[in-house]
Amino acid sequence: MSSDIDLNDLKRRMNGALENLKSEFVGLRTGRASVNLMDPVMVDAYGSKMPLNQVATVSTPESRMISVQVWDKSMVASAEKAVRNAGLGLNPVVDGQTLRIPIPELNEERRAELTKVAGKYAEQTRIAIRNVRRDGMETIKRLEKDSEISQDEQKVYSDRIQKLTDEMIKEVDHLTEAKDKEIMQV
Repeated sequence: MSSDIDLNDLKRRMNGALENLKSEFVGLRTGRASVNLMDPVMVDAYGSKMPLNQVATVSTPESRMISVQVWDKSMVASAEKAVRNAGLGLNPVVDGQTLRIPIPELNEERRAELTKVAGKYAEQTRIAIRNVRRDGMETIKRLEKDSEISQDEQKVYSDRIQKLTDEMIKEVDHLTEAKDKEIMQV
């Protein structure tokens, strides 16, 4: 069998998509303050978009409060706007160079909205995993066409790649189900 087909590389790339999903899920709030909640917030700073944690210190002084200490006074308004427009349903209060962001209780409507967002993240991850599968399948088809591997070897690799893909999709479904339960808990 040819060494051009690196199943470990495909697995690594699929695991990367899973890790990205896990970090996205950490950012979905469940009623508790978490510095990771601010991870998706991108601030217009110095002519480009930057993550909030690159222009400020984010902390959780209380269980229902996030504090954002902006380093550059000129960035405070931009940081406030970024938090408001991030789609997190949060309203920061400006206090000098600090944004105080109270975390409201989740109502049923917001919980349902968050489960939809979790589903969207999960679908993006499934697509990323399928794209990795497609790349692997194209590679083995090309190798078979170029007579570098036999049709039997192509079938074996194809089955292995599909099995790996199915395992990863199952893991995405498991993570999504767990996150939905966490969000819907009262």
